[in-house]
Amino acid sequence: MDIKLEHLKKLIGAENLERIYDLFVNMNLSEKANAHLNPLNKLRKFFGFSQNEEDAITLEILNRIGIKKGTFWEFGVGTGLENNTIILLALGWQGAWFGGQNLAFNISDSKKLTFTKEWITNENILNLISPSSYIPEVISLDLDGNDIYLVEKLLSNNILPKLFIVEYNGKFPPPIEFKMKYNSSHVWDGSDYFGASLASFNALFEKYNFTLVCCNLSGANAFFVSNDFSKNFMDIPKDLKILYNEPSYFLRNRKMHPTSPKTIEALIN
Repeated sequence: MDIKLEHLKKLIGAENLERIYDLFVNMNLSEKANAHLNPLNKLRKFFGFSQNEEDAITLEILNRIGIKKGTFWEFGVGTGLENNTIILLALGWQGAWFGGQNLAFNISDSKKLTFTKEWITNENILNLISPSSYIPEVISLDLDGNDIYLVEKLLSNNILPKLFIVEYNGKFPPPIEFKMKYNSSHVWDGSDYFGASLASFNALFEKYNFTLVCCNLSGANAFFVSNDFSKNFMDIPKDLKILYNEPSYFLRNRKMHPTSPKTIEALIN
């Protein structure tokens, strides 16, 4: 029997359907976490400000490295209400955001955060960061397209953070190497033509002495740590096929209230 979503909403109510869906998501993620061989994927699933469980993974990696407070850069921050470094702001970190969208709040009075609204390309990324007098402990980059070229531009110019978070194209499992052709005006069309595969990113980061320690359960973000801290991750599997997580982009837990612009303003001022 073909039951459409709207019919289900009428039968059981939209609110109850959302609760059932959230329960399904929790069960699915718990099952994936419990079965995973990477201890970083067994963490309590914490969806604070990131899209999925990136917050929990980031905090555990920083705990292992021994960093309680530092600086960050994030490229591709959306409206500023959901990304990988808000959790660091909440911990008192300072940093810079770069992206092509308007933020949903005013940061003009903030001493903790700067924002540069700019379409980010291989040609301008170094100029965007040139006013900075520091290399941050954490960099996150998610631009739905030319990511691997921008990451390489940073790494090849000795921009080497302790933790580098990138979005990979999970449709291409290891050992497949794939990367889209560089296009400075690329806009993601919702298809599978974006970014680069995990194997391609891994080959790049290995050249600059970084090790992959985790991919989040939704198969979207990969976490690379400087080899200076490899002794802190001896329990992490080395096999890329084990660390890889296939895409589950449409599994999203909504157990927390949405982030308010006023909340972010309170964090940055």
